[in-house]
Amino acid sequence: MQVLLVQMEVGPDPAEVGRARRWARSRLAGSGIGDDEPLAETLVLLISELVTNAVVHTGCPAVLRMLFGAGEPAAGTVRVEVADTSACPPSPRRAEREDTNGRGLELVDGLADRWGWQPEGAGKSIWCEVDRCVASPPPPTAPVPSATRTAAAATGPASSAVPAGPAPATMTTATTAPAIPA
Repeated sequence: MQVLLVQMEVGPDPAEVGRARRWARSRLAGSGIGDDEPLAETLVLLISELVTNAVVHTGCPAVLRMLFGAGEPAAGTVRVEVADTSACPPSPRRAEREDTNGRGLELVDGLADRWGWQPEGAGKSIWCEVDRCVASPPPPTAPVPSATRTAAAATGPASSAVPAGPAPATMTTATTAPAIPA
């Protein structure tokens, strides 16, 4: 399996968050993830939150990394990492209704399939992973039971609409166990 790693330096300026989003969109498009895919929007939001946390809470430069093809090859996992030089671990909190900030790690927890942090050099790296859902073929339709086909054939062409899949419960013939008296 081949993993593609792209990264960018992020300065300690809140304006860098917008630059990180634009950079991420271009890298996502280059990796085959369309701008209109929900996955792209989710990843850009995650990147925005992680970069904002690094810039606002540490005041230090950071490095944004995206790894394409990480994790399970069939899932097409995308991993986002933001490394900074602050050794302080992330501190998730529960924002109150009126609060205008403090929901970043809550969003990461809700949107990412996995997330965490680890020490890196003198600082730390906060990471999250999102699995790219691979579209699976639709399940095969069940054959129409012969009793349903016979009933449809007996009614003639005016009633040729035969339900796809198993027959409705009213048409199903099955033996049931006798009722047990209460």
